[in-house]
Amino acid sequence: MQHTYSVGSNPVYYDKQLLHVLFAGESQTLPLHQAGPKIYDYYLLHYIEYGSGIFRTEQHTYELGAGDCFLIHPGQLVSYISDQQEPWRYRWAAFNGGDAGQLAQQAGFTPLAPVLSTTGGSVIPGALAGMMSAFYANKESAALTSLGYLYLIAGEAAELLVSSTRLPGAESQIKRTVKQMIHYMASQYAHPVSIEQMCGSLGYNRAYLSRIFKQETGLSPVTYLLKLRVEKSRQLLRERPELSVEQVAASVGLTDALYFSRQFKRFYRQSPTAYRQATVNPGEK
Repeated sequence: MQHTYSVGSNPVYYDKQLLHVLFAGESQTLPLHQAGPKIYDYYLLHYIEYGSGIFRTEQHTYELGAGDCFLIHPGQLVSYISDQQEPWRYRWAAFNGGDAGQLAQQAGFTPLAPVLSTTGGSVIPGALAGMMSAFYANKESAALTSLGYLYLIAGEAAELLVSSTRLPGAESQIKRTVKQMIHYMASQYAHPVSIEQMCGSLGYNRAYLSRIFKQETGLSPVTYLLKLRVEKSRQLLRERPELSVEQVAASVGLTDALYFSRQFKRFYRQSPTAYRQATVNPGEK
């Protein structure tokens, strides 16, 4: 068996970059090829394409094979050695920056849980290969392209790792789903979205979502979304006096200005115009 090794380095480096891919490579190792024990000052992700080996951290020893990933955290004493019978072939990428630790955490990797087992159709090997190709092209755009690939990897890791470490039980599932609904409404209220669209986006039955939402918040999804829109409109009425009531209504996802005015009065006992006059010109009668 022949040892092969190739690496592509990012042609661009910014000192102040919050997240930066340093280099990406691939290697077919020889039997019992060992790296470390050593400490790295950057994050280093490996994906095993073929073969097997052992990864050791300060806390644990992992026997890994094809489809497995391991993330080395900076400042951790680690070593890894390929198998004698089936030495591993792997791809890797190194990254650092002020946001690197947060990205690793969001993806679900920690020093105590640095290993991920992927399933068929993983995007990770292709993303690592894409980084290498981008670096070999030696264009400045490679810095951004490599970040795109890094986020793809982090997204898949988060889906596999974070979902596997979630608390079991119906209650935690309900709380997570309601939180998703609230996030959806908070990001989409300015568009004329409906509760049906939200339910379709989240993949749940409307009756079920309405029931658990009211159970957790005390409001129906329809009322919550309406209240959110009216609250956002109050800010616009105060801070953007040049906007008409119709424009304010449209800006919070309500295209019918008459309906908007009626709902505003329902929640705040005064019309949008009266509210604006009272807050923009409080001294006037």
